[in-house]
Amino acid sequence: MLTIHRVRAVRLVVDHPSEERTEPGYAVVVTGARFAAIGPYEDLLAEYGERARIREWDGTLTPGRYEPDGAAYLEAAYHPDPREADALGGEPLTGEALAALELTDARWGASARRGVQRLLARGTTVLTGPFTRPAVRTAVARSGIREASGPRPRALVPSGVADFAVFADDGDCLVTALDGRLVHRRR
Repeated sequence: MLTIHRVRAVRLVVDHPSEERTEPGYAVVVTGARFAAIGPYEDLLAEYGERARIREWDGTLTPGRYEPDGAAYLEAAYHPDPREADALGGEPLTGEALAALELTDARWGASARRGVQRLLARGTTVLTGPFTRPAVRTAVARSGIREASGPRPRALVPSGVADFAVFADDGDCLVTALDGRLVHRRR
């Protein structure tokens, strides 16, 4: 399905962070897993509007965040289930608190899924591995979040993969998309 994402601005990074610029009034068109077009909203509406669904977000659309400490975040911390909040709290456990837990592969996998959800809620679309725990590796692979082994390109370009995030002025992530699919939406 063709979708126009209308935002207050689009932050473009062409090939290098020094080439970054923010374009007010811009929007993106997504078809399937790819960007079809990026440009002024009025131009995109004129070209695609009759065939497209329009989504409006009150923020700035950017390439998704890159998390260079993804492996440590998911493999060196336990992300408690909300049902464990009374006993363990709501924040990730590390160090002695982590060592005190008896974690099975199933619990590591569930922790990794919750950790990935936290990352998506922050606008993360790429993280660095490698992941040594099979349950964590499986959770990452099934989530659709990309794993990178080196620097990641951050360009928003037509025909590029539609991985992006939309951030409000206060820095909160409103939306995260992987392959054009919304995987996080702030309530």
